[in-house]
Amino acid sequence: MTQINQASLFDLMPQKRVWRVSELTRQISDLLEGNFPDLWVEGEVSNYRAAQSGHLYFTLKDASAQIRCVCFRDQLRGIKFRPEDGLHVTVRGGLSIYELRGEYQIYVTHIEPVGLGALQLAFEQLKRKLEAEGLFEPARKRPLPVLPRCIGVVTSPSGAAIRDILRVLKRRFANLRVQIYPVKVQGEGAAIEIVQALRYFNRVNFADVLIVARGGGSLEDLWAFNEETVARAIAGSAIPVMTGIGHETDFTIADFAADLRAPTPSAAAEIVVRSRQEFERHIAEHERRVVERMRFLFSELRHRVRDLETHRGFRQLEALLRRRRQQVDELSGSIGAVLQRKLTSARQRLTTAGVAMASFDLRGRASVLRRRLEGSDHALRAGLERLVRHKHRDFESLRLRLARVDFAARVGRLERHWAKSSSDLAARMDRLLVAKKRRLEAATIQLHERSPYRLLERGYAIAYDPSGKVLRSPDQVAAGDDITLRLAHGQVDATVRRVRKTDS
Repeated sequence: MTQINQASLFDLMPQKRVWRVSELTRQISDLLEGNFPDLWVEGEVSNYRAAQSGHLYFTLKDASAQIRCVCFRDQLRGIKFRPEDGLHVTVRGGLSIYELRGEYQIYVTHIEPVGLGALQLAFEQLKRKLEAEGLFEPARKRPLPVLPRCIGVVTSPSGAAIRDILRVLKRRFANLRVQIYPVKVQGEGAAIEIVQALRYFNRVNFADVLIVARGGGSLEDLWAFNEETVARAIAGSAIPVMTGIGHETDFTIADFAADLRAPTPSAAAEIVVRSRQEFERHIAEHERRVVERMRFLFSELRHRVRDLETHRGFRQLEALLRRRRQQVDELSGSIGAVLQRKLTSARQRLTTAGVAMASFDLRGRASVLRRRLEGSDHALRAGLERLVRHKHRDFESLRLRLARVDFAARVGRLERHWAKSSSDLAARMDRLLVAKKRRLEAATIQLHERSPYRLLERGYAIAYDPSGKVLRSPDQVAAGDDITLRLAHGQVDATVRRVRKTDS
């Protein structure tokens, strides 16, 4: 056996290669990218996460394995829906290594749901999202104007939808103003044009209602009306929006966001404006209701007047007026009697004065004076003249005193005094009647405020048993009894089905 040198034996052994981690990872990455540049993988989405940058990260798994996936923001433009945990999908992409963690993952370029189309899934996802935000709530939907002066139409100018709308509107109201904003209704940029049209009508604000319409088509053809921007523009419109998109079986996100959905464009035109016959029927119906309401109100007022006429307060007022009239008659009679007595007394005094004047005769004294004058010519003549002058002055004084006694003036003063007394009495009666009237009005208001029937206007009711007694306890009735409910405007007959007692 030939002796081999140990040093030469060492040189013959293969040399060991030591890889750096980055080199090995890069090598594996090249192998994976070279062997799996484009592949389809099916699995269930889990650990889904959307980064602030817009990239999507999730794990694709089956019953026994899993693999990480990343979909960059640039690849999302062609994907209508968004993955979510538990969704079964098929992804397309290339296999590679994420060197920082040493994990292999799929760089996704396309995602398709398994079993359900991508557009249908995107439709359902957007519908759930907007519905959760309240965009489809019936409370936020506004009623359409009864007779719009101008209708704005957002649709294609060359499609069948605009011809159907114009034909129907011309048939129903030929002089109605229609403003058309032409837009694309499918394809790239259609959603942007529809949003611009809605914003234009809200900016110029001359249309009373808007119609967004297009003819029928596939889900792909109608997809512009399933865009989120279109739905939000419709929901944010200050002008009521009606949609007439596709056929009766076609539903879009725009239909749910609109204030009213019509099954077709022509149906939208039928709904947005009523015919003249419908208006006439509507006006006639309102006229009939107004007449019935007025008759009911007049009947209620007649009953109220009749009740007030028979009210005890009015009867008391009438009795009080009768008593006051009788008192006025008695006072008038008393005043007449007093005046009559005063006139009689004045006449008696006048008669007495006349008798006294008649008994005052100067002829006897004159004869005596003549005899005395005959006996004493000069002295008696002078004395007689002095006496005559003195008596003449007394007579003039008496005559003047009698002339100053003006009985007509006294009678006038008495009449004026009687008239003033009558006027004062009438004024007092007027003041008394005004005070009583005010007390009556206050009592009427207080009676109305305290009336138990006023509570019925708030929604309460008064229950009566068959005998007409008010029900205050469930012990007064039994199951099967007939009762009457008095409401604010009428009454209702009812039958007791069950009697329940509550603790006091």
